[in-house]
Amino acid sequence: MRLASFKNSEKLKKQEFEARLPALRAELLELQNSLRQADFPVIVLFAGVDGAGKSEMVNLLNEWMDPRWLINRAYDRAMDENAEQERPVFRRYWHDLPPRGQIGLFLSAWYSQVLLGTVAQRVSEYQFPRHVERIRRFERTLAADGALILKFWMHLDKRGQRKQLRKLESNPATAWRVTHTDWAHWAMYDRFVVAGDQIIEATDVAHAPWRVIDGADHRYRSMTIAEHLLEAIKIRLNSRQPTSESRAYTPSPVNWLSSVDLKKSLSKKDYQRRRDRSQGDLNLLCRQAKYQKISSVLVFEGWDAAGKGGAIRRILRALDPRTYRVIPIAAPTDEEHAQHYLWRFWRHLPSSGNITFFDRSWYGRVLVERIEGFARPGEWQRAYHEINEFEQELAESGIMICKFWLHIDQDEQLRRFEERKTTPHKAWKLTEEDWRNREKWADYESAVNDMIQHTNTSHAPWTIVPANDKYTARIHVLETACEHLRNTIGGT
Repeated sequence: MRLASFKNSEKLKKQEFEARLPALRAELLELQNSLRQADFPVIVLFAGVDGAGKSEMVNLLNEWMDPRWLINRAYDRAMDENAEQERPVFRRYWHDLPPRGQIGLFLSAWYSQVLLGTVAQRVSEYQFPRHVERIRRFERTLAADGALILKFWMHLDKRGQRKQLRKLESNPATAWRVTHTDWAHWAMYDRFVVAGDQIIEATDVAHAPWRVIDGADHRYRSMTIAEHLLEAIKIRLNSRQPTSESRAYTPSPVNWLSSVDLKKSLSKKDYQRRRDRSQGDLNLLCRQAKYQKISSVLVFEGWDAAGKGGAIRRILRALDPRTYRVIPIAAPTDEEHAQHYLWRFWRHLPSSGNITFFDRSWYGRVLVERIEGFARPGEWQRAYHEINEFEQELAESGIMICKFWLHIDQDEQLRRFEERKTTPHKAWKLTEEDWRNREKWADYESAVNDMIQHTNTSHAPWTIVPANDKYTARIHVLETACEHLRNTIGGT
């Protein structure tokens, strides 16, 4: 149904509504209890014209269901405008996603910016496809992980919207809900309809379909949405989870690690000279980035005992501790495990002008989770594409991404393991898992080559660091970080 030809006509009599409501509420509560054991979240998004009952619908669902297992999120149009500019646009939505087994109700969410921007002509015809593609990526990523996405466009024709706004305005108890902005939007009703049609057409897909709801009669819209929600969750609970499918994965034809010269070395004197110079350069560059509000993400991956922590510490010595955070990544907590695997990384992205260091990262999906069987083949094969889109989102928001793989050979790793066993302040680093990983060296090497092959992009390139010599590795990391930051600052 196109919004341009929409006419309000649906009604539900009070007697029929009250007769159907008790059974509906009982079913909703029973279903909600069953959902708590499910391995997927439900994401319900309300959009549409002002006055069509979006907020009232969220309130009703909280009344009819158990609010302890509902997550309500609404995004005020003017709220946190500055904060919104500091981070990737979708960070706030990732942060607010419901965990598996719960329902999230979203108002004025990821469609508001493109809708209002298009109506106000802040989003041009050229920019519109980019906004839409960002939404499609977001919903596609969530749906591929099993999320049930339900989108309701609650609509009124122009006459019906004016009638509803006047009705609310005439009642002292509801007059506060009608603002000057609402009437300004009504004056631009035709623009809203055109923009709404464009958005619905571009984002109405099988894994995240739109349903247009007649918003004039409160009983009809409430019953229709609640019944649709009930039926959609029932179907998902009674069906098998969508099968994870790979995205044209092929093993890497290139052995990226074999070309690394691990014989490189530096004298202590040369190391100290280049370290001091690089740390001075890095301090100046980071202060310039802070001034220009350029954030940075530095990702450190590598073999166990390859020197990731040491390389990070040499960078930290050049920085103001108020401007950075180091995030060590281990096995996910229960809270993290209940979300999409990228969720915990979105939470730790840097604010404007600051830096986040990830000591291991989202690449665990295609490394340890792949090798140890924590991710099914379809999941880790699909992850290359998801990771590229995630990093593209960061780069488009102005974040500099610098990714390091610290490479050592097996003999050097064994030497460092033995050294750790006899060094009191390092012994804690050595675990049984480290020894087990050595037995799977060939599997991990293959996974690393695939990772580099499939995620080495222009906006987030990999730097393979020869790390048999620690001095060489640390200088390589410092100088590469300076180069990337210098290029980013120069390109703004």
